[in-house]
This record gives sequence, structure tokens and C-alpha cells, in this order.
Amino acid sequence: MAAVRASGLVKRFESTCAVDGVELVLAEGEVRGLLGPNGAGKTTLLRLLFGLLTPDAGEIDLLGRPLGSAERVSLDGVAGFVEEPAFYPYLSGRVNLELLAELDRSPQARARVDEVLAQVGLAGRATDRVSGYSTGMRQRLGIAAALLRSPKVLLLDEPTSGLDPVGVREVGALLRRLAAEGTAVLLSSHLIGATEDVCDSYTVLRRGRVVWSGSSELLREQAPGSAYRLQTSDDARALELAAQHRGIELVGSGAGELRIAVQAGALDPFVLSLGRAGIAVRRLELLLSPLESMFFALTGEADPDAVGIAEVAEAVLAGA
Repeated sequence: MAAVRASGLVKRFESTCAVDGVELVLAEGEVRGLLGPNGAGKTTLLRLLFGLLTPDAGEIDLLGRPLGSAERVSLDGVAGFVEEPAFYPYLSGRVNLELLAELDRSPQARARVDEVLAQVGLAGRATDRVSGYSTGMRQRLGIAAALLRSPKVLLLDEPTSGLDPVGVREVGALLRRLAAEGTAVLLSSHLIGATEDVCDSYTVLRRGRVVWSGSSELLREQAPGSAYRLQTSDDARALELAAQHRGIELVGSGAGELRIAVQAGALDPFVLSLGRAGIAVRRLELLLSPLESMFFALTGEADPDAVGIAEVAEAVLAGA
């Protein structure tokens, strides 16, 4: 049984079709990234899944139950947040969660307040007023609030917004643990880099439509490639060798560095050839991962099937 199944979803706002025939399936224990640029329809889709908006067409099943006239029953076992979570700023994080548990009329939720605060790394700040929390801390508190219900389905809108790199990794590790316990997670983001080590699969939206859906492995296989910043002991000679290797393209140079676009499998042979030629590699820095290049190709204005890594890299790395 799919934890979430959306079929043919359509939502219009006057002349704008924000969600246009979206199909989405989320399995138990799966972390699926919902990707797309701002305005792609991600938040509208989440509002539809929560029952906050009524679709103009299509159907939604949550945990095998249709989302329709009995939303309260349908949403049992479902939790999360849309956009930035809101709390009473003059109350502490713990008291905010206790109030939410009280509103949910769940003794189990009340008993889990300290547990979920510890899960998201806020145990040491639980008695502080939320007005003193950073954006990242409020995001953590939002995740804690969702976890109060021990959800089987977790729908999160930009949960890593405002988090530092350590916080992003910690949230990712928490979502992986929840998935290992059987929770289905739909993780909305416009930054694929924050999801690369977390998601099992992806659905990519562009202008309200699904332009790609599949596993993370398939996404990597189909990606145009990656881009790197390269510094060597002899850049002129390195360029000559690059011209002899298939899958290596120069996309920029200057300030003592090269920027190269690399197709899958082409980097190692090129680096080895530099070593054989006596050229030292002083810096090799990833600028654009395969998943990021695929994201930009899918969500840009060009035809995704016709876009190569050089075109993507030139567009994304201009001025980087």
C-alpha cells in the first residue's frame, strides 16, 4: 500500500494553473524529494495533500484512505508543515509543544514532548522563549511538533531553511532514521544539494507539472554531468590534455583556475593523465554535482533532453 497516492491533481487560481495533472506516489519508509524552483507548485501541492486546499480535479489517498469529506479521519497518522512553522513567540519551545499536544487531545503526544525536543537537538533550549530562536531553531521546533503525533506520513516544506550545514546534516540523519522505522517522508525543497544524501527518490516540478520522477540512482544516471574548479601547476598543458579527453569541456578560466564540465566517468582518466604528464593537481573542487546539473536542466527554460553539462555549467557558474 502506498502511504500517499495523488492522481491527476489540478489546482487553478483564476488564470493560473498552479498544479497541472500531478501524479505522485510515496511508499512506506521512502524519503522522496519534491523539487522545483520557487513558483513551481510545491507548496500548493503540499496544501492539497494536507486538505488545506480542494483540488479542481484528481484524487488523493493517504494511508489507503481517500482525502475527501472526512479530512480529520483521513489525516490521522499524517503530520508536517507548510511554509515556515508558526508558534507563540512569548512562550517557550516546550510550552508551545505542550499546547499543541493538548489541542490534539493526545496523551501520547503529551508524553513525547521531551523526546521530540531531544530528537531535533533542542533539549538544551526547550525553556527559552521562541522569540529568541533563530530561523533554523524554529524549523527544528516545527519538525518536533510534527513528530509529536508519531506520524506514518511526514510532509515537510523546506525543513532545512535557515539551518547551517551541521543542522542540515542532522535533520537529514533524523529523516533517514524515521524512514528506517517505516515513516514515509515527502521533503519539499528548491535546493537539491540539501537532499542529495537523504532522498531515495525525487519528483521534480516545473510550472505545476511533473517533469521527472524516479529513484535517486536513475536521476544520477541520467544527469548531464558535474562541474569542477581546477587548479594545476601547468594550466596551459592541462587544457591541452583536456581537449584530448572525451567528456571534459572548459566552461571558464581566469584568476589562476579552470572551470571544467565533466560527463559521468570522465574525471578519473583525466586526473590520471595529468599525473602521468607531471602536472600537479593543486585544487579540485566540486561546483555542480550531477544531481544539481540535472535539476537545473529539468527546471530551466531549455529542452531538458537537449541540455548538456557545458550549457548547464555555463548558466549556473557564471559569476561564481
